[in-house]
Amino acid sequence: LTPPASAVGVSSNVRRHEADRVVSPAFRTQMSTAISQFLKSGVEPFPDSIYGVGFRCSAYLTDGTYLPCVMLRSAVPLAELALRRFEEEKRGRGVFRSDKTEGYKTIVSHFVVGGNHVNHYDVAKVEPSRFAIPLSLLHQIEGETTMSWTGFALEMKDGKCFAFGTTFLTEFFNLPDGYAFADVARVHSHSYVSQAGELRSLEQGLSPQPPDYDPSQVYRERPYFVCHHDV
Repeated sequence: LTPPASAVGVSSNVRRHEADRVVSPAFRTQMSTAISQFLKSGVEPFPDSIYGVGFRCSAYLTDGTYLPCVMLRSAVPLAELALRRFEEEKRGRGVFRSDKTEGYKTIVSHFVVGGNHVNHYDVAKVEPSRFAIPLSLLHQIEGETTMSWTGFALEMKDGKCFAFGTTFLTEFFNLPDGYAFADVARVHSHSYVSQAGELRSLEQGLSPQPPDYDPSQVYRERPYFVCHHDV
Protein backbone atom coordinates (compact mmCIF):
# COMPACT_ATOMS: atom_id res chain seq x y z
CA LEU A 1 0.00 0.00 0.00
CA THR A 2 1.19 3.54 -0.74
CA PRO A 3 1.02 5.84 2.30
CA PRO A 4 -0.77 9.16 1.87
CA ALA A 5 1.36 12.11 0.78
CA SER A 6 0.80 13.82 4.12
CA ALA A 7 2.25 10.86 5.97
CA VAL A 8 5.27 10.79 3.68
CA GLY A 9 5.85 14.47 4.34
CA VAL A 10 5.63 14.04 8.09
CA SER A 11 7.97 11.07 7.99
CA SER A 12 10.49 13.01 5.92
CA ASN A 13 10.31 15.95 8.30
CA VAL A 14 10.89 13.67 11.27
CA ARG A 15 13.89 12.05 9.60
CA ARG A 16 15.36 15.45 8.75
CA HIS A 17 14.78 16.65 12.30
CA GLU A 18 16.49 13.58 13.78
CA ALA A 19 19.41 14.00 11.37
CA ASP A 20 19.77 17.62 12.45
CA ARG A 21 19.94 16.51 16.08
CA VAL A 22 22.68 14.00 15.28
CA VAL A 23 24.99 16.24 13.25
CA SER A 24 24.32 19.58 14.96
CA PRO A 25 27.35 20.76 16.99
CA ALA A 26 24.93 21.91 19.67
CA PHE A 27 23.63 18.37 20.14
CA ARG A 28 27.13 16.91 19.95
CA THR A 29 28.52 19.14 22.71
CA GLN A 30 25.48 19.78 24.87
CA MET A 31 25.17 17.75 28.06
CA SER A 32 22.01 17.94 30.07
CA THR A 33 22.50 20.40 32.93
CA ALA A 34 20.67 18.00 35.21
CA ILE A 35 23.09 15.18 34.36
CA SER A 36 26.13 17.41 34.73
CA GLN A 37 25.05 18.57 38.17
CA PHE A 38 24.28 15.03 39.27
CA LEU A 39 27.71 13.75 38.22
CA LYS A 40 29.31 16.50 40.34
CA SER A 41 27.16 15.71 43.39
CA GLY A 42 29.40 12.95 44.73
CA VAL A 43 27.22 10.02 43.62
CA GLU A 44 28.89 6.63 44.11
CA PRO A 45 30.67 5.40 40.96
CA PHE A 46 29.91 1.86 39.77
CA PRO A 47 33.00 0.21 38.22
CA ASP A 48 32.79 -1.89 35.07
CA SER A 49 35.92 -3.32 33.45
CA ILE A 50 34.24 -3.57 30.03
CA TYR A 51 31.97 -0.54 29.66
CA GLY A 52 33.74 1.85 32.02
CA VAL A 53 32.67 3.44 35.27
CA GLY A 54 28.98 4.29 35.55
CA PHE A 55 26.76 6.34 37.84
CA ARG A 56 23.37 4.99 38.87
CA CYS A 57 20.34 7.24 39.08
CA SER A 58 16.65 7.66 38.33
CA ALA A 59 15.52 10.11 35.67
CA TYR A 60 12.55 12.10 34.43
CA LEU A 61 12.39 12.63 30.69
CA THR A 62 11.25 15.83 29.02
CA ASP A 63 7.76 14.37 28.48
CA GLY A 64 7.41 13.43 32.16
CA THR A 65 8.26 9.74 31.77
CA TYR A 66 9.93 8.36 34.91
CA LEU A 67 12.77 5.85 34.65
CA PRO A 68 13.60 4.46 38.11
CA CYS A 69 16.85 2.78 37.05
CA VAL A 70 19.36 4.51 34.76
CA MET A 71 23.11 4.06 34.38
CA LEU A 72 25.05 7.15 33.25
CA ARG A 73 28.17 6.27 31.30
CA SER A 74 30.71 7.76 28.95
CA ALA A 75 30.35 6.56 25.36
CA VAL A 76 34.12 6.32 24.81
CA PRO A 77 34.75 2.81 26.22
CA LEU A 78 31.77 1.37 24.32
CA ALA A 79 32.81 3.03 21.05
CA GLU A 80 36.37 1.76 21.39
CA LEU A 81 35.16 -1.74 22.23
CA ALA A 82 32.81 -1.76 19.22
CA LEU A 83 35.55 -0.66 16.81
CA ARG A 84 37.89 -3.33 18.15
CA ARG A 85 35.28 -6.06 17.91
CA PHE A 86 34.24 -4.98 14.40
CA GLU A 87 37.83 -5.20 13.23
CA GLU A 88 38.31 -8.63 14.85
CA GLU A 89 35.26 -10.02 13.07
CA LYS A 90 36.28 -8.56 9.72
CA ARG A 91 39.66 -10.28 10.08
CA GLY A 92 38.03 -13.57 11.12
CA ARG A 93 39.50 -13.42 14.62
CA GLY A 94 36.36 -12.67 16.61
CA VAL A 95 33.93 -14.87 18.54
CA PHE A 96 31.91 -15.46 15.34
CA ARG A 97 34.91 -16.26 13.13
CA SER A 98 33.37 -19.53 11.93
CA ASP A 99 31.00 -17.49 9.74
CA LYS A 100 32.86 -14.36 8.67
CA THR A 101 29.98 -12.61 6.85
CA GLU A 102 27.17 -13.37 9.29
CA GLY A 103 29.52 -12.95 12.22
CA TYR A 104 30.23 -9.37 11.25
CA LYS A 105 26.51 -8.64 10.90
CA THR A 106 25.86 -10.23 14.29
CA ILE A 107 28.45 -8.18 16.13
CA VAL A 108 27.30 -4.94 14.47
CA SER A 109 23.70 -5.71 15.40
CA HIS A 110 24.77 -6.40 18.98
CA PHE A 111 26.26 -2.94 19.39
CA VAL A 112 23.76 -1.01 17.26
CA VAL A 113 20.39 -2.38 18.39
CA GLY A 114 21.14 -4.23 21.63
CA GLY A 115 20.36 -2.91 25.10
CA ASN A 116 18.10 -0.29 26.64
CA HIS A 117 19.20 3.28 25.94
CA VAL A 118 17.94 6.79 26.53
CA ASN A 119 19.30 9.99 24.94
CA HIS A 120 20.97 12.44 27.31
CA TYR A 121 19.16 15.37 25.68
CA ASP A 122 15.82 13.76 26.56
CA VAL A 123 16.64 13.82 30.29
CA ALA A 124 15.06 16.71 32.21
CA LYS A 125 15.75 15.71 35.82
CA VAL A 126 18.10 13.27 37.57
CA GLU A 127 17.83 11.92 41.11
CA PRO A 128 19.44 9.15 43.18
CA SER A 129 17.75 5.78 42.59
CA ARG A 130 16.39 4.02 45.67
CA PHE A 131 17.03 0.74 43.84
CA ALA A 132 20.82 1.27 43.50
CA ILE A 133 22.38 -1.12 46.01
CA PRO A 134 25.53 0.38 47.59
CA LEU A 135 28.87 -1.20 46.75
CA SER A 136 29.51 -1.65 50.48
CA LEU A 137 26.68 -4.22 50.51
CA LEU A 138 27.56 -5.83 47.18
CA HIS A 139 31.13 -6.46 48.34
CA GLN A 140 29.77 -8.54 51.23
CA ILE A 141 28.03 -11.01 48.90
CA GLU A 142 30.29 -14.04 48.50
CA GLY A 143 29.87 -14.90 44.83
CA GLU A 144 27.43 -17.20 43.06
CA THR A 145 25.40 -19.68 45.07
CA THR A 146 24.81 -21.98 42.10
CA MET A 147 25.54 -21.59 38.41
CA SER A 148 23.85 -18.38 37.17
CA TRP A 149 22.16 -17.71 40.50
CA THR A 150 23.26 -15.67 43.50
CA GLY A 151 21.01 -15.87 46.53
CA PHE A 152 21.43 -13.75 49.63
CA ALA A 153 19.38 -12.16 52.40
CA LEU A 154 19.43 -8.66 53.82
CA GLU A 155 18.75 -8.18 57.52
CA MET A 156 17.27 -4.79 58.37
CA LYS A 157 17.90 -2.69 61.45
CA ASP A 158 14.49 -3.69 62.81
CA GLY A 159 15.47 -7.37 62.68
CA LYS A 160 13.39 -8.35 59.64
CA CYS A 161 15.08 -10.35 56.87
CA PHE A 162 14.29 -10.40 53.16
CA ALA A 163 15.52 -12.77 50.47
CA PHE A 164 17.24 -11.37 47.38
CA GLY A 165 18.59 -13.03 44.26
CA THR A 166 19.95 -12.43 40.78
CA THR A 167 20.94 -14.41 37.72
CA PHE A 168 23.52 -11.85 36.60
CA LEU A 169 22.80 -8.14 37.06
CA THR A 170 23.77 -6.46 40.34
CA GLU A 171 23.36 -2.74 39.62
CA PHE A 172 19.77 -2.34 40.84
CA PHE A 173 17.46 -4.46 43.03
CA ASN A 174 13.82 -4.32 43.97
CA LEU A 175 13.12 -3.42 47.59
CA PRO A 176 10.36 -4.30 50.05
CA ASP A 177 7.92 -1.46 50.66
CA GLY A 178 8.94 0.88 53.45
CA TYR A 179 12.63 -0.01 53.33
CA ALA A 180 15.77 1.45 51.79
CA PHE A 181 19.26 0.04 51.46
CA ALA A 182 20.28 2.44 54.24
CA ASP A 183 18.16 0.27 56.56
CA VAL A 184 20.33 -2.82 56.01
CA ALA A 185 22.21 -3.96 59.10
CA ARG A 186 23.74 -7.19 57.80
CA VAL A 187 24.25 -9.21 54.61
CA HIS A 188 23.79 -13.00 54.69
CA SER A 189 25.40 -14.65 51.67
CA HIS A 190 23.91 -17.86 50.23
CA SER A 191 20.83 -17.46 52.40
CA TYR A 192 17.08 -17.12 52.06
CA VAL A 193 14.00 -16.52 54.17
CA SER A 194 11.68 -19.48 54.66
CA GLN A 195 7.92 -19.26 54.36
CA ALA A 196 7.86 -19.13 58.17
CA GLY A 197 10.09 -16.04 58.08
CA GLU A 198 13.23 -17.83 59.28
CA LEU A 199 16.70 -17.13 57.92
CA ARG A 200 18.13 -20.28 56.34
CA SER A 201 21.15 -21.30 54.27
CA LEU A 202 21.22 -22.22 50.59
CA GLU A 203 23.30 -25.09 49.26
CA GLN A 204 26.25 -24.01 47.14
CA GLY A 205 27.27 -25.78 43.97
CA LEU A 206 25.03 -28.27 42.18
CA SER A 207 23.19 -29.60 45.22
CA PRO A 208 19.37 -29.26 45.17
CA GLN A 209 17.93 -26.32 47.07
CA PRO A 210 15.61 -26.68 50.09
CA PRO A 211 12.03 -27.60 49.12
CA ASP A 212 10.63 -24.38 50.58
CA TYR A 213 13.00 -22.14 48.63
CA ASP A 214 10.97 -20.29 46.01
CA PRO A 215 13.06 -17.92 43.80
CA SER A 216 9.85 -16.24 42.61
CA GLN A 217 9.38 -14.86 46.13
CA VAL A 218 12.75 -13.13 46.37
CA TYR A 219 13.54 -9.51 45.53
CA ARG A 220 15.22 -9.63 42.14
CA GLU A 221 17.55 -7.50 40.08
CA ARG A 222 15.95 -4.73 38.05
CA PRO A 223 16.56 -3.95 34.35
CA TYR A 224 17.87 -0.49 33.60
CA PHE A 225 18.50 2.04 30.84
CA VAL A 226 21.94 3.29 29.84
CA CYS A 227 22.42 6.98 29.10
CA HIS A 228 25.69 8.00 27.43
CA HIS A 229 26.09 11.51 28.72
CA ASP A 230 28.93 12.63 26.46
CA VAL A 231 27.59 11.72 22.99
